[in-house]
Amino acid sequence: MDLVPEKPEQPRKLVWLVDSLDRLTNFPRAVRKRLGFALYQAQIGQRHENAKMLHGFAETVWQVRADDPSGTYRTVYVAQFQEAVYVLHAFQKKAKSGLATPQRELDLIRQRLWLARNLAGEERRLSDAHSRPRAQ
Repeated sequence: MDLVPEKPEQPRKLVWLVDSLDRLTNFPRAVRKRLGFALYQAQIGQRHENAKMLHGFAETVWQVRADDPSGTYRTVYVAQFQEAVYVLHAFQKKAKSGLATPQRELDLIRQRLWLARNLAGEERRLSDAHSRPRAQ
């Protein structure tokens, strides 16, 4: 178990990709609270107790699950880019059996990870450009 730092990091910004915020907003209130807290922990450099790594990606991709009487809900994010935590996807798992994330969802996560990589690279370039001293 990770130790909680005495003073948590300043929260990094949260970047919602495509429709991930809209989807999460439609989840039941209790699920939104649990998943929202997990994302906050990622923002301050901590890992939620229900966060599990999704394998098969170049970057470390995390998935958090929240169960509710209406079903199982998941939020997928990547936190390894310095500037922000990128929320790649939020969905309700429809299958009643099996733990695996459906292939359709994995394909969508893979596309959005590509988008997050590009956005993180662009943000880094802009940040570097603003921090360089200007020639007089």
